[in-house]
Amino acid sequence: MKTAALLTALAIGLLAMPPQSGAEPPARRVRIGYLGGSSPALEPDLVEAFRQGLRDLGYVEGRHFVIEYRWAEGRYERFPDLVADLIRRRVDCIVTEGTPGALAAKEGTRTIPIVMAVSGDPVEAGLVASLARPGGNITGSTTIVQELEGKRLELLGEAVPKLSRVVVLGNPDNPITETVWRQTKAAAVLLHVGLQPLVEVRSVDQFEEAFAAIARARPRALAVIADRFLLAHRARIVEFAARRRLPAMYPFREFVDAGGLMSYSPSYTDLFRRAAGFVDRILNGAKPGDLPVEEPQKYEFVVNLKTAKALGLAMPRSLLFRADRVIQ
Repeated sequence: MKTAALLTALAIGLLAMPPQSGAEPPARRVRIGYLGGSSPALEPDLVEAFRQGLRDLGYVEGRHFVIEYRWAEGRYERFPDLVADLIRRRVDCIVTEGTPGALAAKEGTRTIPIVMAVSGDPVEAGLVASLARPGGNITGSTTIVQELEGKRLELLGEAVPKLSRVVVLGNPDNPITETVWRQTKAAAVLLHVGLQPLVEVRSVDQFEEAFAAIARARPRALAVIADRFLLAHRARIVEFAARRRLPAMYPFREFVDAGGLMSYSPSYTDLFRRAAGFVDRILNGAKPGDLPVEEPQKYEFVVNLKTAKALGLAMPRSLLFRADRVIQ
């Protein structure tokens, strides 16, 4: 009896231990470059997830590592200068978020290891040779999964009866937009959903023109393609959707926190936490090109019930039951 209790206690203790890479943190203090697409005020949970991932692996901030943050504030043209600044700071690796930032980092250095906390299709974008064998100095995670856009349209269709005339908003300066738009069109055919032409917005001064184009199209619903620039201006997009009484599917849960109807996406906090594992392995001698690019392991479906009521939508119980979080 005592033996069984002891074994149980040991098992519980092992499960409670943080994941380990099999190596100790580097003896010297390392400098990690963090290349953000939006701003620290908009993504504190993602930064914290990355830092927590390092702490779980035994790293102590200030003793084992320091982070050099550089933020584009939604202006992708700033990336080359930000990367050059990180290189001048002699960082040991660069963590990027989003395909544009990863492309700028790759263009800036072929020797400093680069970890993509999130990226679109890194193969199609020319970031890596393949997911299994990236090659070069880049590895990390991809958010492009074949069924993702179909799932988003399917969930939107369950919320909006007889869904038709969906308009999609995207940033053409992000290479992921072309891939997602292609997948969305294929999913729409299978789900018998009519799509309006893609509405593009690549800068702040194009929002009003884009909104006017959406209004003229008179869609039944809106879908937004994942992009850090659009994320940075989520309040503006959500406010427009509310004003036009447009049910919308978003690619980040932060849109729903800001008042959007729903989002379905990989768990970005999980991806940023896992980015710490890539950094740890690289700092302990692994070559980025030998570390396979990983797909998401967790997904989040978030619904804003308050917004649904304002739009006059009676959300099916079956839909709410599947939600990971419901905002009342």
